[in-house]
Amino acid sequence: MKVNGNKVNILVGGPTQQWPKQLTQGGIVGDWVGIDRGALRLIKLGVIPKVAAGDFDSISSNELAQLRQSVADIQQFPPEKDLTDTQIGVSIALKQLKATRIDIYGATGGRLDHLLANLFLVLSDSLRPFASRIRFIDQQNTVCFFLPGEYEIKKEPDKKYLAFVNLTAVKGLTLTDEKYQLHQFGSDYPISWASNEFVGTTNHFSFEMGVVAVIQSKD
Repeated sequence: MKVNGNKVNILVGGPTQQWPKQLTQGGIVGDWVGIDRGALRLIKLGVIPKVAAGDFDSISSNELAQLRQSVADIQQFPPEKDLTDTQIGVSIALKQLKATRIDIYGATGGRLDHLLANLFLVLSDSLRPFASRIRFIDQQNTVCFFLPGEYEIKKEPDKKYLAFVNLTAVKGLTLTDEKYQLHQFGSDYPISWASNEFVGTTNHFSFEMGVVAVIQSKD
């Protein structure tokens, strides 16, 4: 997905084993928001985030003091709150840093409840209009989100598999030229159309209602 404008990266505190090589090697461009322990990990990578945010319940008081010495903008929230730390990070990226694309790392692996909360954040009323700006990226997967429309998608060179997951009720889901096609599919509940593949390097799909996650992945 190519988006012109301001790209902001977010690092959440998930397992470092799920980081893509580009992150571990410091090859990701753009401003950063560090979420909870993710902010400390950025500093260890030599990256000073524009904002560090979260309830910081996973770090010690000494580590929080270290953050305060390194990061100019610390936004601390109480553990008892309506929004998750990742939702807060996305809101900061959109409202404060004016992001036109948001790449989120460290949000997969570990606790399943955290993973589901992260994937479902695009369904909230406040973030759904911006779903197409958000991606989750880890060592094996890239997850993009789409609102109703017609789309052209490009294959990532290192990925073999392609999945279409309707996160909500969906209407008219059509996979035009993928290896396994689908025509005007509708469902009242989420389904993962997994282990599909590109035909060539560019494919197309469309749907009329709902929110669909498109996942490119590799073993």
